[in-house]
Amino acid sequence: MKSVDWHCLEVDEALLRLDASRDGLKDAQAKERLLDHGPNAIAEKPQRSIVVLLASQFSDFMIVVLIIAAVISGFIGELQDTIAIIVIVVLNAVIGAVQEFRAERAVAALRKMAAPEASLLRGGEVVTLPAVEVVPGDVVLLETGNMVPADMRLIEVEEMEADESALTGESEPVGKTEACLAEADLPLGDRRNLVFKGSTITRGRGRALVSATGMDTEIGRIAGMLGGEEGGKTPLQIRLARFGRYLALAVLAICAVVFTAGLFQGQPIMLMFLTAVSLAVAAIPEALPAVVTISLAFGARTLSRHKALVRNLPAVETLGSVTYICADKTGTLTENRMTAERFFTRGEWHPSQPRAEAGAPWSELCRAMALSNDVAQMDGKPNGEPTELALYEAAVSAGFEKDRLEGELPRVGNLPFDSERKQMTTLHRAAEGGVLAYAKGAPERILGQCVDALGSDGPDAFEPEKVLAEATRMASQGYRVLGVARRAFDDMPDVSDAKAVERQLTFLGLVALIDPPRPEVPEAVASCRTAGITPVMITGDHPGTAAAIATRLGIMAKKDAVLTGRQLESMPDEHFDGVVASVKAYARVTPEQKLRIVKALQARGEFVAMTGDGVNDTPALKRANIGVAMGLKGTDVAREASDMVLLDDDFATIVRAIRVGRRIFDNIRKFIKYTMSSNSGEIWTLFLAPFLGLPIPLLPIHILWINLVTDGLPGLAFSAERAEPGIMDRPPRPPQESIFAHGMWQHIVWVGLFVGGISIMTQAWAISRNVEYWQTMVFTVLTMSQLFHALAVRTEKASLFAIGLFSNLPMLGAVLITFILQAAVIYVPAFNDIFHTQPLPLFDLSVCLALSSLILFAVEIEKWLVRRGLIYSPGR
Repeated sequence: MKSVDWHCLEVDEALLRLDASRDGLKDAQAKERLLDHGPNAIAEKPQRSIVVLLASQFSDFMIVVLIIAAVISGFIGELQDTIAIIVIVVLNAVIGAVQEFRAERAVAALRKMAAPEASLLRGGEVVTLPAVEVVPGDVVLLETGNMVPADMRLIEVEEMEADESALTGESEPVGKTEACLAEADLPLGDRRNLVFKGSTITRGRGRALVSATGMDTEIGRIAGMLGGEEGGKTPLQIRLARFGRYLALAVLAICAVVFTAGLFQGQPIMLMFLTAVSLAVAAIPEALPAVVTISLAFGARTLSRHKALVRNLPAVETLGSVTYICADKTGTLTENRMTAERFFTRGEWHPSQPRAEAGAPWSELCRAMALSNDVAQMDGKPNGEPTELALYEAAVSAGFEKDRLEGELPRVGNLPFDSERKQMTTLHRAAEGGVLAYAKGAPERILGQCVDALGSDGPDAFEPEKVLAEATRMASQGYRVLGVARRAFDDMPDVSDAKAVERQLTFLGLVALIDPPRPEVPEAVASCRTAGITPVMITGDHPGTAAAIATRLGIMAKKDAVLTGRQLESMPDEHFDGVVASVKAYARVTPEQKLRIVKALQARGEFVAMTGDGVNDTPALKRANIGVAMGLKGTDVAREASDMVLLDDDFATIVRAIRVGRRIFDNIRKFIKYTMSSNSGEIWTLFLAPFLGLPIPLLPIHILWINLVTDGLPGLAFSAERAEPGIMDRPPRPPQESIFAHGMWQHIVWVGLFVGGISIMTQAWAISRNVEYWQTMVFTVLTMSQLFHALAVRTEKASLFAIGLFSNLPMLGAVLITFILQAAVIYVPAFNDIFHTQPLPLFDLSVCLALSSLILFAVEIEKWLVRRGLIYSPGR
């Protein structure tokens, strides 16, 4: 059945294909088909348990390296380091698992589209059943407000319209017909004799023959596409995996070099083995996974306060590297509701709504908008077809209440809208006698029925050609334009004769309606451009509407062209790959084409964020490097495919999320700079001392202690660092760019040499004085210099003295606690035996602190040079 073009079949042929009748199926037939086809439901991905989520946290390469390090530490007898590493790894896993578990539960709570009930015919009788029991061949009764339970071929239609925006991206309701259509490859939005599962009937009533259920529906087909699309790895995952591989090789090299150097100096083999292994363990930044996870969790918490739910924790940082945002128009860039935005009377357009006191023809145009519609109150709120709701709301805003007006001018008849006449007319009993008819519809129809136009002092002559040209001009800008007119009758006319009623009308005005852009989006688009991010609009809507909205939002220039789905379909991949970077708006595209666009951009090395709320967005949401779904108007399928859900559907939240993502990456990078520079200092100290004729400066336990206390609290405190100044004024980092770019590797080398030089100088000076505690002094200088370095690298360019010590209180607290711990190791007798330390006199402690602080001032000089563009690559 999936291969049948149901829209090309006559009703009787469709009934024959499904072995059905206009009276519906027999109960026995329905039960048999339910067994054959299964329930009418979309297959759901099973929820992952907390145990599975916890286990998945241990697959990262750096975590594996840490576990190996823990095993080695235990093997050489350093159980305290083994315990520390295991605690950090488990804590990291728990934080990540809990965050993802909570996100999955929150998404489950958003599942509001419980299977509705459906009214259908069974054996000629009307029955109401759960929609999951609907089967192919059933005849379903549809009326205004119903949710369509399955894909169906319409067999009877009475002025029906359906909202299919979630599936097709078409913002306006689609008029329906039961007539057979000739063209087989029509887009879904143009298959006017079909209705689709998940859409809503906004006007009229009818009967429809179920042609597909469950996963065989258009929604089900799209949901099935998700299984074949794997989400891309985040830039952070790519960079950290590369960093982990290089680090593992470097650790092996460190072991070999230090071990060999010690043997050449005549050191005991076991001591050098323990020293080399301890140094290798110390070279691994075991706090890195925790820093990454906590930074991402803090970012997710920050975004949750801005109504953004993060489902996939690493995706928080991905936003910081996004180069393209492919945004769905309907409901994402626009409000997904029609609005009467401009009004034409007396030969000119007016951008604001008329007021009641404005006089004719304004007052009469507003009266017509209020009366000539079928909007009704439901649960205290106006309910009706979107276009009529827009006219109703415009009239209410101008002071024309429908209920009050209907009391003065009660409706006595109407001619409903139909696709042939393209208009609607209502008739009302006037208080002074007679009947007033108000008509609205397609401008070319209304204008052809008018003989004059209402002016300030009564009917005036008018030029319908000029008015029609204005209507055409506004339609080309993406507006839906309606003409409004009236006629006075002495007596009630015959409403069965539409031609007699809808002629000799007096023209009142034009109303231009549009699904307006969200007010916050233009600023968000401008922020994206400033940040080096290219926004692209992808929609299933008409090209004219797409061009109008994209131009208004600043996504594309007026001279730019919109690429349509049909043009894209006929375009070879090689040609499309060459032009994809220049296209800023797409219209009338299918789900497969949205996917093709995302893939083409990714093939060019772009990192793509896809936003959307409809079922038609989900394959591209899944494929994109980060998928962002809408929480309020979004569909369940879209939310399941996304990495992040905007709970308030606010596009501007994406820009805030990008800022958070960039801050997270900056802070992770600062931690890597800090810890690798510190480890480099330890390596240079141990490596160079033997070549200078000095004894091994540190014992294995000293190395492991420095590694534990300096990588621990100070390292974690980097996750609380504020955003760099101008963070949104720089382009995204290329995903393939090394994490050591922009001067980081140079910083690691020179800081390591600087700290190593200070440590060796301290060692040589202390030995020359014949003091027994020379090793404690080296131990202290190495530890304290790393704390001063942590303060220095809190910013990339700005001086610490400019941002202040108190701008990151967790960091200040971490430094103070670490200093107290180091003092305890030096001065508490119980620790002296464990760590082989000796108390330092105040003078020597002061010298150690003074020498350690030199790194702070050295890094401040480096940042001064960076600010002036004298060193390292530009682009920060």
